[in-house]
Amino acid sequence: MLSLQLDDFMVELKDGSIKNVGPANKSATSKLYDVESVDVREFGDKRVKLAFADDQGNEVEIALFPEQAEAVASGLEALQADGTVFE
Repeated sequence: MLSLQLDDFMVELKDGSIKNVGPANKSATSKLYDVESVDVREFGDKRVKLAFADDQGNEVEIALFPEQAEAVASGLEALQADGTVFE
């Protein structure tokens, strides 16, 4: 399940084209639940891409710099060591 929240978001659809309407102060939050597949691969010269997909075809991709990817790996290791999530 993909949850997408868009704030202050308005676009104009005209003749098959999408155009931003209003100021550029838009923001969004995306959440993907019930992930069925995870892919980790190189992205560009220095980044890592994490791709998550559910069984409905929704997909979220995240590109991280090495220090950000290391922080994710460290956080997972800490959860595993704590034993509350990984059993």
